[in-house]
Parts: sequence; C-alpha cells; structure tokens
Amino acid sequence: MSTERGDGMAAARALMNGEPLHTVLDTSDPAAWTALDFGVREPAWYEQEREPLDTRDSIRRRRLSLDGHALLPTGSLARTRGLALALCHDDGRTRERALGAAAGVRELLPLVVIRCTDWAEPVRERARAVLREALPGAPAEDLPLLTALVLRLAVRARGDFARGLLDEVLRSAPYETVHALLGSGDRATRRFAHRIAVDKRMFSPVELARIAASADDVVVQDMCGQAAFAAVGDEGQDEVLVPLLSARNPRVRSWGVTALRRAGRHAQAEPYLADRSAVVRACARWVVRQDGADPVAVYRAWCTGDDMPPHAPLGLAECGVRADAALLWPLVAHPVAGVRAGAVAGLRALDTADAERLRPLLDDPAPAVVREAAASLEASARQLPEAWLVERLATDRPPHVRAAAFRLLWARGGTAGPAAARQLADDPDPKLSARARQALRRSGAVR
Repeated sequence: MSTERGDGMAAARALMNGEPLHTVLDTSDPAAWTALDFGVREPAWYEQEREPLDTRDSIRRRRLSLDGHALLPTGSLARTRGLALALCHDDGRTRERALGAAAGVRELLPLVVIRCTDWAEPVRERARAVLREALPGAPAEDLPLLTALVLRLAVRARGDFARGLLDEVLRSAPYETVHALLGSGDRATRRFAHRIAVDKRMFSPVELARIAASADDVVVQDMCGQAAFAAVGDEGQDEVLVPLLSARNPRVRSWGVTALRRAGRHAQAEPYLADRSAVVRACARWVVRQDGADPVAVYRAWCTGDDMPPHAPLGLAECGVRADAALLWPLVAHPVAGVRAGAVAGLRALDTADAERLRPLLDDPAPAVVREAAASLEASARQLPEAWLVERLATDRPPHVRAAAFRLLWARGGTAGPAAARQLADDPDPKLSARARQALRRSGAVR
C-alpha cells in the first residue's frame, strides 16, 4: 500500500471519528486531498475497526448518507467533515448530491476539483459546473493549492477541463495573482505560471533574461531565454545579452550567443567557439559564419598558439577534417589538463585515435584526461595487454586510473572483465566495488 493511500485511510478514520478536516489533513498539500479521495473508498480502513464486513454498522460506516452525517447546519465543522466524506463516497449518487451541498464551501473546493475527473458523467458534469462558478472568484491565497492540484490531475483521462478552466482564469487575472504563483514550491505550478506570464508579456526583456539566467528549473530557463532572445532588437541590448551570455545553463547561453547575430554583434560570438558546451559552440560557429568568417581558421590558430582555450581542440574536431589531427596530437602532452582532455576527445571525434599513442594517458594525473583516453580506447581494448591493465587495478593506483582499467578490461570481452569484477566486488573504494557488482549482475554472473 502506498504511503499516500495509507495517509488517506488514516484521515478517513479520523473524520469518521469526528475530528475536523483541517486537523486530519494537510490542506495545503494536493497529495493529501487525492489520498483522502482514495482513502475513503479503501475497504481496508474500516476493516481496521475490527468489525465484520457484513454487519450493518460496517456497511453504514462505508456507505455514508447525506441525510445523516453530511447535511448538518450550515457553517458547522461537522457539516464540512461530512461533506468531505460524502464527496469521496463510493456511490456516485451520493457524490453528486454532495456537490450540490458543497457549492460555496471554500474549504472543499479541492475535492470539487477532484470530482471534475470523476468516472461517472453526472458527477463529473455537476463538479465542473460548481468549479466554473467558484474558480474565478477563488481567493488568491487558495490558488497555489488549487493550481497544483489541477495540474496534478491533468494527467488523468478527464483532467483537461479543470486545466483549461484554470488557464482561462489565470490569463484574465491581474498581474499580482499570476506573480504569486511564480515562486510556488510546486514545480508544475511554477512552470504553468511562467508560461502564462511569458505569453501575457508580463516580463520585460531584461526580466526575462535575468530569470533565464538565475532560475534553477531548465524548463523555465529555456522558456524565458527564448522569449528574451526574441526581444533582442537589431541594435542589441546589453542588459538583455549579458545575463544570457553569462548564464550557467548552456541552453540559455546558446540563446544569448544566437542573439548576437540579431544584434549585429557577430564578432562577440568568437570567444564562445571554445565554450564548454557543444550546443553553445555550435551556435557560435553559426553566428561567426553569418559574418563571413571561418570558425575552423580560428580553431586552428588557437591550437597552434600560446593562449589556447581548453575546449578549442574539441571545437576544431567538431568542424575540422581528419588532417587536423596533426594539430591535436601534440596537445595530448599540453601542460593544461583541460587541453589534454579536449585533444583526446577531438582525436576520437575525428576517428584518428591510436591505441599505442593514447595508452600512456591512462596514467595521467588528471581524471578528465583518463576518462577521455578510456573512452577512446574502448573500441580497441583488445589491443592493450591484459596484464598491463590488471596492474592498474592495484589499490595503490589513483581511483580514476583503476576505474578506467576496469572499464577497458570489461570492454575486452571474454573472462578478463568478470575476473576483474570479482576482484573488485569487495574493494575498499565503494564506487568501484558498486560498479563491479553491477557489471556482474548485468552479465548474469551473480544473481
């Protein structure tokens, strides 16, 4: 049984025992409301009362009546409690009658939202009519919960109505209402609110750029970054471009680099030819070419000069030719580890990796260089001496060297890989031992 459903059963028992709704349920949590809906109809909750299932009392506990428990004096906590149970009742006629009584009861609007996805059409249509009347006038402080709940239910077969109604209501709401949802703790709510705010042009281009650069949600980053890009005029806007170009997320930086062309600042894209992100490098190459320049020439100049960006060798491989490998081979001995790693990755991209020449790099002190070397040598692992690789499994070797040696031993096929995995299964290095055990399980060597 899921935790949520178990919580819903506990809430149902507490409501039946007379406790108020707000004390048995976290009314700000959409999951608590859906759990209550399940919990009221879950047979196990009244079995726990230790009563025979076929007794009248147990049947009464399950099939609540609006004539008894629910229809109590208006405004009483008991009436709200009874209506909450009736709205989740397993009998559709009871749920439908409860919707009529619940209209205008603010505390129960989340259950009305849930009933909008009800399998029974009369219940569903009644709930939608109630929600259509209540949602436009719902207090602003209720909207975060209702929005999160609507979006949670939108994945259900009949969840499109409430989502469409919510979208319509928020698009006609004042700025303050939508703005209050932008910082919601619910990710789906934040994304929904940002999409509406972007569509309604609630943000200036500068605000869009700053949100794209600072948001921790990639969907929001991309949404606002794209909108900020579209707002860059022919003359360019530093206050928009600078946040985009300095963003940590590569998608946002790519929007900024691409916007340089719209701003007529092609030359400013050149440093981004050596960006750490492949997508940003690709955008920079496109912008540079639009200005009539040749990015390959820039890369070649970097790779033969003294002041070389670490990702320049890989950038050259992405747009160069096999002959450019002659410029990359000397760089595998470069003093900067990032350059060495980029050179090895570039040689692999150009399909010019040589096992004997790359083999010494498996002992490189930089983990990034060893990872790239192992990736380049994987296809030709059989050309490497098995005993030489096994030596690098010794505990006195650096962890990244041991991991690369195991990777290549496994890539050799045959018995070398499983033998190395059994050797490392109880290794003091938890990451390496976990990797070895996982490899054994996947191969079927260990059940």
